[in-house]
Amino acid sequence: MPATRLLADIGGTNIRLAWQAPGDDTLHDTRVLQCAQYPTVDAAIRTYLAEVGIAAPQEAAFGIANPVTGDAIRMTNHSWSFSQKAVREAFGFARLVVINDFTALALALPLLTPDLLRQVGGGQAVPGEAIGLVGAGTGLGVSGLVFPPHSPAGVPLSGEGGHVTLAADTQHEFDVLRVLHERYGHVSAERAVSGAGLVDLYHAVCTVAHAGGTEVSSAAQVTEMALQAKDPLALQALDLFCGFLGSVAGNLALTLGARGGVYIGGGMVPRLGEWFDQSSFRQRFEAKGRFAPYLASIPCWIIDPSATPALYGASRALDIAGV
Repeated sequence: MPATRLLADIGGTNIRLAWQAPGDDTLHDTRVLQCAQYPTVDAAIRTYLAEVGIAAPQEAAFGIANPVTGDAIRMTNHSWSFSQKAVREAFGFARLVVINDFTALALALPLLTPDLLRQVGGGQAVPGEAIGLVGAGTGLGVSGLVFPPHSPAGVPLSGEGGHVTLAADTQHEFDVLRVLHERYGHVSAERAVSGAGLVDLYHAVCTVAHAGGTEVSSAAQVTEMALQAKDPLALQALDLFCGFLGSVAGNLALTLGARGGVYIGGGMVPRLGEWFDQSSFRQRFEAKGRFAPYLASIPCWIIDPSATPALYGASRALDIAGV
């Protein structure tokens, strides 16, 4: 029997919340709360429920920027940690489904309409072939959809591809990654392709160039310096960010055989506008030697984040769990 649903998309910076009435796919009272303003996920949910004036729904689904391997959740890029069982009991949920946030977003991909997508290169998607998903925000999310027989809606992938080892392709990239390696040891893709990663890239570019640069603490500062002030070091850092994202996305496309296309989620790329189209992203996406022609045909789409698609994906997770 249909039940009222609470849906949450929990990232390292923000938690997006909405609810659905029984038997209705419409998202109601969508709100964005800053995670740092709340000591626990419970506190954020209670604030939301009080603001919108509804009792705790019977069902809930969370997409969270974290691996989900058991009852205990401890976020990678934020301080929140919780027990799924404890949250379910605290709010009286009859059902609670918790999945990776990019798994939730992957579930929503078939629901996206053309007005929510902007294509960057490539040709036409091949129906029924695997789809890739990658996106930069507080961290770097990676997922996809595969279509085994008798699964027309697709089966989402749950992994932590944002933490694969990042590879350099030019001497300048080697020099920049060496700076990051000195700081972090292992340099994952997320160390460069994320909000904090763009800040680190800028500082590393300044170090390699033996330039003082400007002290920055946010990706927004680097982006503004690059796109508004035309600062050459910030432009280098931003193009490195886009190039590394292209390399990771191309690797994903090859790994999955993603001839169904690659979707770019997260909040960072949409803010770059059409500048992103002229960045090194697409060139690096296709720069795979003998497989360059294979990748050249694969379309990439930027997802409009204003539609909060991961919330619809979380709702789909409840449907699947109820089968």
